[in-house]
Amino acid sequence: MRAFSRAALASSVVFLMAVPAVTAAELTVGFTLDADTLDPANHRKRETETIIRNMYDGILTRDANMKVVPEIAESMTQVSPTVYDFKIRSGIKFHDGSDLTAEDVKFTIDRITQEGAMGDGQTSPRQSLMGPVESAEVVDGDTVRITLKEPWPILPAMLPFQEVVSKAFVEQVGTEGLATMVNGTGPFKLVEWRKGDAIIMERFDDYYGGATDIAPVGKACVDRVIFKVIPESASRVAALLAGDVDIINELPPFSVEQVKNNPGTDVMTVNGTRSFFIAMNMEGEYFDDPKVREAAAHAIDKDLIIDKILGGNAVRIEGILSPDAFAASPDLKRYEYDPEQAKALLAEAGFPDGIDVTMDVEGAFKDTAEAVASLLTKAGIRTTVAVGEGAQLSDKWRTKGAPKSGDMFFTSWGNGSLDPYDIFTPTHRTNDRGNSAGYANPEVDKLLDDAAVELDTAKRAEMYHQAETIVNADLPYVYLWVPQDIYGVSKRLTGWKPSADSRINLHDACVE
Repeated sequence: MRAFSRAALASSVVFLMAVPAVTAAELTVGFTLDADTLDPANHRKRETETIIRNMYDGILTRDANMKVVPEIAESMTQVSPTVYDFKIRSGIKFHDGSDLTAEDVKFTIDRITQEGAMGDGQTSPRQSLMGPVESAEVVDGDTVRITLKEPWPILPAMLPFQEVVSKAFVEQVGTEGLATMVNGTGPFKLVEWRKGDAIIMERFDDYYGGATDIAPVGKACVDRVIFKVIPESASRVAALLAGDVDIINELPPFSVEQVKNNPGTDVMTVNGTRSFFIAMNMEGEYFDDPKVREAAAHAIDKDLIIDKILGGNAVRIEGILSPDAFAASPDLKRYEYDPEQAKALLAEAGFPDGIDVTMDVEGAFKDTAEAVASLLTKAGIRTTVAVGEGAQLSDKWRTKGAPKSGDMFFTSWGNGSLDPYDIFTPTHRTNDRGNSAGYANPEVDKLLDDAAVELDTAKRAEMYHQAETIVNADLPYVYLWVPQDIYGVSKRLTGWKPSADSRINLHDACVE
């Protein structure tokens, strides 16, 4: 009997030792796309930045209400119209235990802004996001001074998109190594990247706490974070409903009620910052004629699509800017749905029997593009939808200065700063990087260039108003809508809410 008791006791001890006293808290995000890279300076993808931003911090950041606040910087001082000083917070550590210094911040800025600074002659694809930054230098030991070539009032609004890297680590592993290895200062550190499947992170226990203006300040709430790559919408929804993930992005509008009615899940929305539009090739066979472009604008029932396909989760636009953006014009001409007027305009342009065109689109937006195409077809613009891969379509439609080869391009452009500079200028300035329509108007170019350096807020807003009015009449694009970002969430999730810049900041997220 005594021997039996000893055996039972030993067995119990082994069992207790095998079971952790506290189960580690793990949060999983069902995410549409894998990262292109883990190098903060070598991409132009919002989804990539969303993943990276949980492992890296920036000089400045935004709170959930889009207010810019200091993060790695302790304070910011505008010394002159072209000089900004950022005092760098002390006590910040990289994931390898080394101290972050002002030299790391300067190195980060140089790596983004200087020609060939990525190594092997490569320049950062994010260079244009830093506008007229001329130089960065360390002054007084803990202060980084950024000097601009000309006044650029939105520098603070653009800095949250740039994450600080370790100079020593980059010099050790190079740009090639930084693509797959992470040594940031963010709340989570990289455990493993299973390309095409998942990015696994764990809490960084030496985290300095993050922005003091965003409570709570301190270590991340959960022990482990997984970004599970689930491109197919139905599969993401199924994973959420089954309890396999805690957050999913890009919840389809038609799944909103299903998620709301499920006992363990809910829906969260936030006004988005991505404008959707159709580029019409002004260098092509049909859309060089303003009457044909106007016919396309009258052929599309934006309100119907917003209501029936987007579930009412979008606001229509008549120009490139979101209604929430700085200097957005509230009184632009509305091109109302009128298929008969569209047909009449086509006839006036010399196409009484209509025209046949192809509209390019990425796969994620195929269904919406097909609904738009059916409306265009009913109005005499017989439209075939062609699905392409994102990089291929960017090469086709957004190669700077290259001639356009398609008819129409259903696409979008993000505006996380909510300032016209990083959406209006690239999509409408002659030969700029996002000018898919091949639009060229010297008057608009001058207004955009002058507004970029104007420090008087009222004058700057008026310049953008004038430019929007001109563009609204020229119609290089059919401006469609700005959708809300819709997330499905588990009811065991607390402390998290979505941000308009599409970041999924998991520092404060907890799971019960």
